[in-house]
Amino acid sequence: MNELTLHSPETLRSRSEAVAASLPPLMADAQHLAATVLLGVHGRKRAGTGDEFWQYRPAEQGDSYRAIDWRRSARSDGHFLRQTEWQAAQAVMLGVDDAASMTFSGHKSRPSKLRRAQTLAMALAIIAVRGGERVGLTHLAEPPRGGQAQLVRLASAMMDGGERPEYGAPKPQVMPSGARAVFFSDFLGDPAAIEKVLGRAADRGVKGALVQVLDPDEEAFPFDGRTLFESMSGAIRFETLKAKSLREDYLARLAARKAALRDMTRRTGWRYHVHHTDAPAEPTLLWLYQALERQ
Repeated sequence: MNELTLHSPETLRSRSEAVAASLPPLMADAQHLAATVLLGVHGRKRAGTGDEFWQYRPAEQGDSYRAIDWRRSARSDGHFLRQTEWQAAQAVMLGVDDAASMTFSGHKSRPSKLRRAQTLAMALAIIAVRGGERVGLTHLAEPPRGGQAQLVRLASAMMDGGERPEYGAPKPQVMPSGARAVFFSDFLGDPAAIEKVLGRAADRGVKGALVQVLDPDEEAFPFDGRTLFESMSGAIRFETLKAKSLREDYLARLAARKAALRDMTRRTGWRYHVHHTDAPAEPTLLWLYQALERQ
């Protein structure tokens, strides 16, 4: 297929229509999911621009002379500043792995890992925007923004998939200093790439969470007898007559991968969570909401 065909008006229109058709269900699912979490003011008890009093702190070298609260300082031997509760809008950056492996579902009754990741990410974005925060996607070069229009842009960008590699890894383009971030993936690809991204994020003061989305078949390995294993792209194929004999080694490698992810997040101040596509999404969204509130 030549380049002209790839970018023809007919192809672009068909692709746009497919993306647009997918937006309403995704937005509806995400809005319903977000409604299950108690929404409130995102006052996170950090010093910054705001109106409500938080605490006094001792004056330090470099503080403005005008910032000193003389009434409070008169009651002690030192100088104190009056701090207000942090209320400035912050950035929440979302990364959704759309590699081929994420399109897997072990049963038609379960959503794919990708769809569940998209729904969780959009629900979290809705909560953040309603709390007055800015949201963005890590793989885009665009800065995070607030507002309902941004939610539509995010959903459209999530659904607008191109060529998919077999396994994905976070490749953040924008990570504002001090922001919070969440990466949704099965994290079955190269762990070195994940570790590198977390290290860079920590250097910029970015904290957040890794949400490993797995299908229950990937956890239980319920295969026996003659089985043909094929990757979602079809590039990898392996056939065995004794699938059950592979179970122990497979589960050991999966446990080792989980342990590595926990260790990475522990060392960088991030959080780690496993979500299964046969489980309700609400507990994971609530976990994320609370995890980010503490950071």
